[in-house]
Amino acid sequence: MTFSLKKILPHLLVVLGFIMLSLAYFNPVLKGKSIFQSDIMQFIGMSKQQTDFREVTGEETYWTNSAFGGMPTYQLGAKYPHNYIKKLDLALRFLPRPADYLFLYLLGFYLLLLVLGVDWKTSIIGAIAFGFSTYLIIILGVGHNSKAHAIAYMPLVLSGIILTFQKKYIFGFLWTVIAMGLELIANHFQMTYYLFLLVLVLGIAYLVDAYKKKILFNYFKSLGVLIFAVGLSMALNASVILATQEYVKESSRGQNEVTINPDGSSKEITNGLDRDYITQYSYGILESLNLFVPRLTGGGNGEPMGRESHTYEAYRKLGASPSQAIEASKHAPLYWGDQPIVEAPAYVGAVVLFLFVIGLFLVKGRIKWWLVGGTVLSLLLSYGKNLEFLTNFFIDYVPLYNKFRAVTSIQVILELCVPVMAVFGLVNLFKANRNENDKWQALKYAAGITGGMAIMLLLFKSSFDFSGVNDSFYRQNYGQDFVDAIKADRKSVFTLDTLRSLILVLFSASVIFAYLKEKLKQEWAIVIFGFLVLFDLVGVDRRYVNNDDFVSSKQVKYPFQMLEADKEIAKDTTHFRVFDLTSSGARASYFHNSLNGYHAAKLRRYEDVFDFYVVKNNMNVLNMLNTKYIIAQDEKGNTFSYLNDEANGNAWFVKKLQRLHTANEEILILDSLDTKSKAVYTFGNVSKNQNEEMTELKSFMVDSTASIQLLTHRPNYLKYRSNNKNEGFAVFSEIYYRYGWKAFIDGQESSHIRVNYTLRGMEIPKGTHIIEFKFDPEVVKTGSKITLMSSILFVLLLLGGILYKLKKDSNKLLVSKNR
Repeated sequence: MTFSLKKILPHLLVVLGFIMLSLAYFNPVLKGKSIFQSDIMQFIGMSKQQTDFREVTGEETYWTNSAFGGMPTYQLGAKYPHNYIKKLDLALRFLPRPADYLFLYLLGFYLLLLVLGVDWKTSIIGAIAFGFSTYLIIILGVGHNSKAHAIAYMPLVLSGIILTFQKKYIFGFLWTVIAMGLELIANHFQMTYYLFLLVLVLGIAYLVDAYKKKILFNYFKSLGVLIFAVGLSMALNASVILATQEYVKESSRGQNEVTINPDGSSKEITNGLDRDYITQYSYGILESLNLFVPRLTGGGNGEPMGRESHTYEAYRKLGASPSQAIEASKHAPLYWGDQPIVEAPAYVGAVVLFLFVIGLFLVKGRIKWWLVGGTVLSLLLSYGKNLEFLTNFFIDYVPLYNKFRAVTSIQVILELCVPVMAVFGLVNLFKANRNENDKWQALKYAAGITGGMAIMLLLFKSSFDFSGVNDSFYRQNYGQDFVDAIKADRKSVFTLDTLRSLILVLFSASVIFAYLKEKLKQEWAIVIFGFLVLFDLVGVDRRYVNNDDFVSSKQVKYPFQMLEADKEIAKDTTHFRVFDLTSSGARASYFHNSLNGYHAAKLRRYEDVFDFYVVKNNMNVLNMLNTKYIIAQDEKGNTFSYLNDEANGNAWFVKKLQRLHTANEEILILDSLDTKSKAVYTFGNVSKNQNEEMTELKSFMVDSTASIQLLTHRPNYLKYRSNNKNEGFAVFSEIYYRYGWKAFIDGQESSHIRVNYTLRGMEIPKGTHIIEFKFDPEVVKTGSKITLMSSILFVLLLLGGILYKLKKDSNKLLVSKNR
């Protein structure tokens, strides 16, 4: 027992250290403050209705009416039955946000290095290098929590895979199931997809190694174990995966039938995202160097500059007061790379890159090749349209690659691989049996390459024009002198940060030089490098995410305040929609059933209608969507609500139903369609039997006594009473979604179709009837059953594994005693 405690004590202290480090960086959480994350503010707005419903009823709704006219909540924090892996995730994230994610970064990477055989002391350096990589901190600052969540579990997944390839089949299997289950629960499939690409690279490296060593049987045995493990981890997340898979088909990630743009031009038809949208954020090739020099291309679009800056002087010359100029200079547009907007550079650290280069010369075998392969693949794919042939190949031929935007995000793989290689560079330097000449050669090359790069950048600084893609805007609005001032500051930070990286490289080289000369002990070298990496990365991180980003917890919990316009609208207790012209985000969704919202994966057909008509304030379409109130601003900037008396209401009978043949026809006709008396649908929208019953144009008798009234409305349930002397066709101003919504007439299930491109329609018999719509998605029921059964299976396998291990250890002890 004493021996076991001694063995585990250093790791417990490391974990405690990671907790303290995470809380120290985000220390305002200790005072009860919360970080203000712009994306999370929007998420709260989007999910307010479902959160309120959950608190009031104790039930879960998988549909919300508060955003984009209505959509599933699968990507808005929906909770599923029997999701036990989520409970484990919540237990691991016990620290206040965002310290919890930083802790997961550090812990996961530390465990990965231990699995790779690195000693605990050196593993701490790697954990710090990964956890404080600037991009990983920045995404916490802006609120990309699900992305951070998925990235944090990547090292754990790799650990399980590597353990399995190390022939620790039972332990590797159990670890992989848990780690992959946690990875999937983060629900950021873009990051998981990029992890899969890295795993492919790792798998190829291990396959080549197995072939050379003639141990292919062991390789494929491990592969079989891992496939089973991943399959079980997916089953543990069946509800999340199946619901997402279903939603993707109907979202902007799915195939679009419309072949034209709102301006009438032809549209590229794909089964994923538009090519330009995918590559909108493409990493500049020169910009790659900001991995080494943080503000090589200016840093971010809003760099904090002081009173001594040229930008400050430029604002003063434009007539700003000293306080106004200081405030404006806190957000100087210094970024001059290829991307439209950048919050901060993807800096991995001058010290880390120096050690990475050492690793290139000292590390051998499969680990080198999967780390280098992952790094190169990640960097090349991040170039997007700047390396068009490779990007187009992946978009056109690699499955699912076209489902994700912002190709620069793939650099998370690079940000994982580089610190691992850097750590192994150190490990090889510390190996007593390693050739000393190799170590000196590695030091010479690393210092020459990284230090030489910094010197070359300083020498050839004048060859850069420091012009940004948005400079024309500043030139037009502020004049050429202002642009010249920005360029001067860009040159200044370029020089300062390049010198900074050069000094860090020289200092790092000096530490290794002293160690190789036996002037410095290994333990002290490790301590110094730990502090160097921490100083290097935290020094840059604090420029972008610091205590100034924290506000009172109340402000984060309630991010939107009611305006007078909202208060006026709230007096109306009927069911309707609101269109907010003053905000493009989720502010209106926080208070109302809104046409607005903030999400990267909207329902595809609603997005089409929004882009074609809503954004242009087309009243015909706004009426069809039951937009009773419009929030706008007057000439003085005061917000007011406009009552739209022409809104069609919740449901209405139409006189004519016309069948069209293409999606293009259907969306274009909305501009002139009299939606109060006529509805349209497309041939492929209804079943074969319905098509046979419905002619090209069907007429209905609608007199003044015909009515359809909404009696009850909840996010997932709608109840109407219809009264009509004749058979009729009703249009419901509710977003059509073919999965989950069931319609009933007098308690009997009935079919309904999509009309007017995005709404629901239904034939209703004559007389008085009760009509109900219930959102009861089968995908959640099916997923929950699979999750429950797989959880039971995993527990049985876990217990079996423990019993097997205990029996094996007992047998070893018995054999030892007999000897």
